[in-house]
Amino acid sequence: MREKLRTLRNDLDGPVRQYDYEDAAVLAADFGAVDGHVDVVDGTAIVVVDGEQYEFAVPADPARAVMNNGVVTIEMER
Repeated sequence: MREKLRTLRNDLDGPVRQYDYEDAAVLAADFGAVDGHVDVVDGTAIVVVDGEQYEFAVPADPARAVMNNGVVTIEMER
């Protein structure tokens, strides 16, 4: 497993981590203790929390994208 850590946005403290496995990659972004939802459109993850929208590119068409307890998880099959 290889882990990369980067900041989602300068004004957002939550980190984004990408985990690469042999058969899948997982992108996880922590938005803190907030309610929200995530949608993926044309290679862009769109996250809406507290009336604000954040967008970031995803490396491939995801198999699954969910938000639970403020953590966005995007799973991509290889």
